Amino acid sequence: MTHATMIKIASACAWMQGIGFGLPCIYGIWHLAKRKSIATFLGFPTYGHGPFERIGVTTTVPLLTAFLLVCAWECVCGWGLWNSNKGSAVVSFAILPVEILFYAGFALPFGPPVMILRIVLLVIAWVALR
Repeated sequence: MTHATMIKIASACAWMQGIGFGLPCIYGIWHLAKRKSIATFLGFPTYGHGPFERIGVTTTVPLLTAFLLVCAWECVCGWGLWNSNKGSAVVSFAILPVEILFYAGFALPFGPPVMILRIVLLVIAWVALR
């Protein structure tokens, strides 16, 4: 696999995370603001009742909005990565701690594997970024 291909896959991972978690987050914000409860999907709570709540961090509209901003940054990074922009890779690394915090706090199991794949691909293909 070429470095360019790795960067494109890393970009797709960033978009997948940004859109895949961001769009449901918009609904979650609306549901929480309108109905004052955590939305459920297929019987599972979305963005609530996870480790955040067990340690006393209640899911709120500002908390979900912060996560939505992280998702938006993922999409921005994905756009830059698609164009092999090294600055976008740096931002992608910079938001890792916040991403990890939200994935763990909301108990989002699909976030970390995709995030790890994105980071591994970027590290391997670093020399091809401009």
